[in-house]
Amino acid sequence: MAASRTFGRSSENMIAREEARLAALQQLEMLDTPRDPGFDRLVRLIKEIFDVDIGIVSFIDAHRQWYKACLGLTPDEMPRQDTFCQQVVAAEDPIVVQDATKDQRFSQNSAVTGEAHVRFYAGVPLRTADGHVVGTVCAIDRRPRSFSSRDLTILEELAGAAMDRVELLRTASSDSLTGAMTRRAFKEEADRLISLAVRHSHDISCLVLDVDHFKQVNDNHGHAAGDEVLRAVASACRTVMRAGDLFSRQGGEEFAILLPHVDLQAALATAERLRDLVESLSVQLPAGALQVTASFGIASLSIVAKDIETLLAQADAAMYQAKQTGRNKCLVWGQAGGAAEITQRRRVLKAGSIIFNDRRSTIDCTVRTLGIDGAGLSVSSSTGIPPEFVLAIPSDGFQTRCKIVAQDRQSVEVAFAG
Repeated sequence: MAASRTFGRSSENMIAREEARLAALQQLEMLDTPRDPGFDRLVRLIKEIFDVDIGIVSFIDAHRQWYKACLGLTPDEMPRQDTFCQQVVAAEDPIVVQDATKDQRFSQNSAVTGEAHVRFYAGVPLRTADGHVVGTVCAIDRRPRSFSSRDLTILEELAGAAMDRVELLRTASSDSLTGAMTRRAFKEEADRLISLAVRHSHDISCLVLDVDHFKQVNDNHGHAAGDEVLRAVASACRTVMRAGDLFSRQGGEEFAILLPHVDLQAALATAERLRDLVESLSVQLPAGALQVTASFGIASLSIVAKDIETLLAQADAAMYQAKQTGRNKCLVWGQAGGAAEITQRRRVLKAGSIIFNDRRSTIDCTVRTLGIDGAGLSVSSSTGIPPEFVLAIPSDGFQTRCKIVAQDRQSVEVAFAG
């Protein structure tokens, strides 16, 4: 019995520690943010200083390792259970692997046995001022090699520089590429405007737009071409905006616009005008002109939606429906199928599990928004997730049946089915 109680306390401690770590990560506002030249410089330095094939600065949430900057690998993220870096988070200390084929922790990892051909790994924690490990800085090579104590000290100093860059970006109010507001600045100002709208009973609406097939642009034409597309889309947005509107880059290719004193129908008309403008863009690249489109979701202030997180969740869900039903269209929340079931949300960052197939199958997820009646989840891939499943949130001791309201490749909005 004593051993059983000890195991139970250990499990509870691990859950509590992970909950605190994810809360610290949420406060940084770094996940899914745009590329940054300061972090790009750090990974170039890693490659040059240590003469390795791969340099990475990453943040790790409940289900994935997301690369804020990466040189030498093509993916933007990896499932957490497939990464070496999960061991750094668990140990909260640096890990050096001179030859992964001879290390039983990693010898069967797909990065070692597969095409990536990883042999050497050195990873150090990205640690907040409060001591939470929110990510890693890594030097990786495709050949076995040694790594001196001096090398490790240098890598740890680079991790310190990365955290200094995090703090600098937290104070920034605009995105360096597009000039749009940062996610944090947008939220702070949106909260103020929504409070005024509630107090004085006037309309306010939110648009979310996402560039269609943007990953293909980057894959086929390079990141410089992707940057030109984003600048062009941002410029188009500004042509339809008034002086008091808010415009933000929410993530890689996703933007949000807040429209004070604009009701739902007027917001839809604005979105349609902007959709036409984006579709008519001709982005000039060295290889020729490139046409793009975008999908839009629209939501407005209501009895349920009285905060920016709920408005964004509703507009996101409508945008996901637009993506699912053909792209290059505008959909209003409440007129987008099951999206009408999304209610008030608060933004969180919690570890979750999607359980299905008579509890024989489990997919790790990160809970991004949470309300009384539903949640917004991030997954490595939504492929294979059934329309209904059980969602578990261990830190809250919570399990409930869910049905999918809207989804895209890596995001799932669910309503709780009870």
